[in-house]
Amino acid sequence: MWPAVVAGGLVVAAFYFLVKGFGPDQAMSPLAWLKSAWNPETDMEHGMMVPLVTIGLIAWQWKTLREVASKGDWRGLPIAILGALFFVLAHRTGQARLAIGGLPFILWGSAWYLWGWQVAKLTLFPIFIFWMAIPLPQIQQATTELQILSTKLAKVGCGWFGVDVEIRGTQLYSTNANWEALEIDEGCGGIRSLMALILISSVWAYLANMALWKKALLCISAIPLAILGNMLRLTSIFVIAEYGSPDFARNTWHDWSGLLIFYPISLILLLMTHSILEGGLPKLRKLRTKKTVVRRQTATN
Repeated sequence: MWPAVVAGGLVVAAFYFLVKGFGPDQAMSPLAWLKSAWNPETDMEHGMMVPLVTIGLIAWQWKTLREVASKGDWRGLPIAILGALFFVLAHRTGQARLAIGGLPFILWGSAWYLWGWQVAKLTLFPIFIFWMAIPLPQIQQATTELQILSTKLAKVGCGWFGVDVEIRGTQLYSTNANWEALEIDEGCGGIRSLMALILISSVWAYLANMALWKKALLCISAIPLAILGNMLRLTSIFVIAEYGSPDFARNTWHDWSGLLIFYPISLILLLMTHSILEGGLPKLRKLRTKKTVVRRQTATN
């Protein structure tokens, strides 16, 4: 089987790496177009992480996949063919997104066809999470609304620390003229951090040992948590500008606040949400259970 698998993999790789017809002047292959689309303009800089996540999740459960692999199932073949049809349609229309969107169908359908349903079930999420690497126009459309929301929330956060500001569009002005106006641009609106946190929460929920509805709730919680984390990050910039150095806040702290404020706070909030859904941290639950057992044994004696 393996020579056939390698040959099939090389054919798929040739189509996605070498066959051109996409992008400017239709001079790019699907994966070359995808790589070029991972840029600040599309707010998809996290896209390069997604293939690594897919590979990592499959490697993480590789031993289990080998154990459950069985005789192939023909039901996977139509799925793989559907992915190939996506590529054909993409090439005819010049829409690289269709070609990239069809790749998970090819990979997942092939896994199902070659190694059975159990392998397909375990690889469903790791393979189709690749869709999160595809930039969509709707993301850019949502950026403006998120900018406006972030501006309003930043003003609320400033009020908590006694920083009096005034909103003009997406700019915040110091009413005391202590610093020059700071604008919340598209990047500061939080769309990039939101997409990255959705990716993290999706993987986190997939790995969590909990009911499906709790996994879904944990994944969805990334949206309000990302907005809250970005609000605190922006607030810190204005607070430092008010009580410290406006130049430091505008430049150095602006560049580092995402790493030092947004991600730690957002991940802690995600951990808290996970703990609430599970009824507490696993170690704490075990400790409470142990204490309960000891008390019952003591009462019995």
